[in-house]
Amino acid sequence: MWQTTAEAHVQGHVHDQDLPQQPAEFDLFTDLFATDDEQEWQERALCAQTDPEAFFPEKGGSTREAKRICQGCEVKSECLEYALEHDERFGIWGGLSERERRKLKRRAV
Repeated sequence: MWQTTAEAHVQGHVHDQDLPQQPAEFDLFTDLFATDDEQEWQERALCAQTDPEAFFPEKGGSTREAKRICQGCEVKSECLEYALEHDERFGIWGGLSERERRKLKRRAV
């Protein structure tokens, strides 16, 4: 079973045994495009120890659990900054949903 593009990013947040095996090209892609700083904060993220599906709920699904986890995360601001800079359109990043991040971007302009 393959994940969506947005969910694939979560691979850096979860243990490999929790996900289907990805082709070697995916690891190469991650190594080429993820900076050391990105990898460092992602490794410290609380979502690394939780179910990635909570952060990518189905349309209309609850975001409560993911947001609760984000509230106690030491890298919440780095995560949100990453999502805003990379225009992440899916999932909960830095405690905010896609809709909340769009609103935040509009207010910043």
